[in-house]
Amino acid sequence: MAEHKLTVEDLLRSPALQLRLLAGEAGLSRSVSWAHVSELDDPTPWLLGAEVIMTTGLGVPRTAARQRAYLERLDDAGVSALALSAQLHVPPLHPAFFEAAESRGMPVLEVPLAVPFIAIAQEVAAALQEDASHRLGAQLQVFGALRWLASEDLDNATLFNRLERLSGYDVYMCTPQGRALLPGVPVPALDVLPKEPDAPPTIPGGFVLPVSAPGGPAGFLVAFEREGARPAGLAVVQHIATVAALQVAMARHEHETLRREGAETLAELLQDVLDPPAARRRLARLGLPLAEDSVLLVVRGAPDDALRRALDDLPHLMLRRGDDHYLMGPPELGSAIAALPGVRAGMSRPFPPGESMRLVQREALWAVAHAAESGRPLVHYGDDTTGRWLPDDPATLAALVDHVLGEVLAYDKAHDSRLLASVRVWMERNRHTDDAAAALHIHPNTLAYRLRRFAALTGRDLSSSGAFAEVWLAIRAARQLGLLGFGP
Repeated sequence: MAEHKLTVEDLLRSPALQLRLLAGEAGLSRSVSWAHVSELDDPTPWLLGAEVIMTTGLGVPRTAARQRAYLERLDDAGVSALALSAQLHVPPLHPAFFEAAESRGMPVLEVPLAVPFIAIAQEVAAALQEDASHRLGAQLQVFGALRWLASEDLDNATLFNRLERLSGYDVYMCTPQGRALLPGVPVPALDVLPKEPDAPPTIPGGFVLPVSAPGGPAGFLVAFEREGARPAGLAVVQHIATVAALQVAMARHEHETLRREGAETLAELLQDVLDPPAARRRLARLGLPLAEDSVLLVVRGAPDDALRRALDDLPHLMLRRGDDHYLMGPPELGSAIAALPGVRAGMSRPFPPGESMRLVQREALWAVAHAAESGRPLVHYGDDTTGRWLPDDPATLAALVDHVLGEVLAYDKAHDSRLLASVRVWMERNRHTDDAAAALHIHPNTLAYRLRRFAALTGRDLSSSGAFAEVWLAIRAARQLGLLGFGP
């Protein structure tokens, strides 16, 4: 017999058992963990995998479709082989049954009437006894993983590489969505993940187990038998999943601590109370790259959890102020945010990390106002080239707005009218009255009246290029100061 594990082929070759192969020759290399008698139509809820199921045939269905489903259920549960007693209660087996066994490589064995099932069970037990001491030793060493964590401060890759060598399994982990669960641990193929929450742990060639966390599984651990190794069994894999759960909890705690520290740091940066060297030291500790420029985004319309999922793989700081989220990090943040449904975001121009953020804060606020106004998911400051001609000083901008638009703003407020909004939409539609009226949901004659009223209040003839440019800049200044609404 094989030194590291018992296989179906080993049982087939045993002269004492006199087994005969009926189908499924491709699966003879399957390992065997136990031999169990079952006369149930579906014994899979009570199986762990790698068992030889022995039956007199009482549980074997009679129709072709049900026979095929019976064999497929056993194979899906990780059963190594099906052993049928000859000349007892096995019904006639249909071609569909044998076709399923061949296509899946599921060995079907015939047991002579003279060979009792207990003989097969004893043969399996005797073959596996030698492996029991190895399994116990592996379990004891794997149980020492917590001591390694406390004394050696191992990273994830080193820790789980050790557990792989001791357990005889290749270990993979992922979130329920198929993303990496722990850095340094590879992600499995998604087709091995369970479709149901109470699915059995056994899969072909190994096990899949949930990694526990408060509120539900954080993800899954998949363990495949390593070629040439001696797998230590389900108990060891369960303990590895417990170690993974502990690592996930520690990582989440560290992530939450960094998130809170990042929010505090961003608040101080926005208030301009950190000097550049101190700011850069903080940003480096929080994982933001200092060798490349950062951007500031103001985001509206995105829930906290959606933002965190979208930005999980990107270094960033996040601070919530009212309904807005302020984000600082690399420019790639913009693409991740723009992909979220219903979001409106504004991005500043890139700036060196640690420098004063007074100007970039105004840029991001202007850009998010423009995004909300235009319905675009993301606006970069500078998309509107007119903005480059405006000063950064709020007092100067306010003076421009008051000088050009003061009378109109006062009139709109007193009469609850929309003169300024109507002129803005008309200008943005390149002075196409019909298009602007449609966007405002008013008649073109109504828009024409508003344009005349606006000209009378401001004393500026909008057919003049100079007056048009002055009004256009004043409207941009008003928007930069947050004086315009977000609708047309």
